Amino acid sequence: MTKGTMKTCEKPKNNETESEVGCVWPQIVAILAACLGAFNDGVLYAWTSPFLVKLVNDKEHYDISESEANNMTIVQPLAMVLTGYFFSKLTNLIGRKKTMLLVGVPQVLSLLICAFARSVYVFYVGRVFAGIGSAIIWSALPAYVGEVASPDVRGVWGNSLTSVIYAGQFFINVAGSYCDILTASCIFSSVSVLFSVVFYFMPESPFFFIMKGDDESAKKSLRFLTRKTNVDKDFSMLKNDVDRQMSETGNWKDLICIKSNRKALTIALFLRITQTFSGNAILTQYNQYIIQKAGGNVSPETASIIFSGLCIVFNIFVISFIVDRFSRKVLYSSSLVLCSMAILALAAYLYFDEFVPNTDLDSVAWLPLTCLITFQIGWSYGLAVIPTLMMGELFSVSIKSKAMLIMMVALGGGISFVNVLFNILNSVLGTFAPFVFFALCSIGAAIVSLYIIPETKGKTLEEIQMDLKASSKDKKKNNIIPAIEA
Repeated sequence: MTKGTMKTCEKPKNNETESEVGCVWPQIVAILAACLGAFNDGVLYAWTSPFLVKLVNDKEHYDISESEANNMTIVQPLAMVLTGYFFSKLTNLIGRKKTMLLVGVPQVLSLLICAFARSVYVFYVGRVFAGIGSAIIWSALPAYVGEVASPDVRGVWGNSLTSVIYAGQFFINVAGSYCDILTASCIFSSVSVLFSVVFYFMPESPFFFIMKGDDESAKKSLRFLTRKTNVDKDFSMLKNDVDRQMSETGNWKDLICIKSNRKALTIALFLRITQTFSGNAILTQYNQYIIQKAGGNVSPETASIIFSGLCIVFNIFVISFIVDRFSRKVLYSSSLVLCSMAILALAAYLYFDEFVPNTDLDSVAWLPLTCLITFQIGWSYGLAVIPTLMMGELFSVSIKSKAMLIMMVALGGGISFVNVLFNILNSVLGTFAPFVFFALCSIGAAIVSLYIIPETKGKTLEEIQMDLKASSKDKKKNNIIPAIEA
């Protein structure tokens, strides 16, 4: 999997055969198959958008208050945090692939428990299983995608994870608008079964096999991913990569004490925390509730479908035309600015609607949905893709599982915190208040991002590690181009 040798499945030149040139399509297939497991993670994450309002309003079948229903948005990320350590260890014990194959169990259990639940506490149990599924996905999937793909493939197709999650969010909003909980649960349970069948035939990461000393299995995986018959050169370079990275002790102390790890951890935490504090979690999980509060000339059901549908459209556009044509830094900082402007405008509308009742807002009834669409445009090309993409790029093999655990805790803890914060600010100050807070966070993050985010576009995992190890002066003096691709 050397850099630049398999950009397409071109016709062999001179005396080369196709098996010597190699292809990238098997890597794309492996990534797409793996990302299918994240579809129901998107479903379960946005499950509260269509169903919270129904649960609170349907007093005939459920006796659930608004505050009890709101707690469902907190239970899932907390469960992800609490179970994340176990699954991060599992990725190094049994492999990325086998860990991911477990995800169907908690996903199906979550859907079915919620389908038959009547008590709020049974719903909480269902949401716990949703969090366990998220822990599995975020422990194994970013690492798997980062390790099975060449740089060109990783830059574009590595963002399929985000697209598939958005697809899940879209379809649960559609199903939730027209189906009851039982019907929706039966539909989406079949997706988890399909993932288990399809992903069973995909290869394990060659990185993992080399870590375990299973060289023959690593070569077999490389043959699948490159479609080359002779992978000795690729294997040799990849093994040198892994051996060098594994030569680092890889304990918890090394995350802080080794300069490159510390820099990677700082960057990754910044990305994940600023992503969480942008307000997207609230817009996704409380979408219909917010539209209902804001009023406007579009129904909450229609608005949620438009919002989540545009997530997919914009993300596919970004993957196809933007993410690998502009620097990570420019994309991320401009994304933060646009998102902050959108939710600041939404906050202004909500403020006048709640606290200045004499204001005639009919002429701007289109504004809430427009703000959501504008936010989604900004979110799609930066905040949505850059953090997840860089999670698989920044860390060396020796500490990757530990770093993924910290990132998962940051993600789950951050989502739980912003949900609690939203409920507090919403009840004390009004619905506008949390969005003002999120906008200010994004503006500050946009400034900091210009100084902290490195450029990883088009680089191998080994090149990124060398850049992290180099000082600023070294980077200016030298072009670091190691031979290994990961």
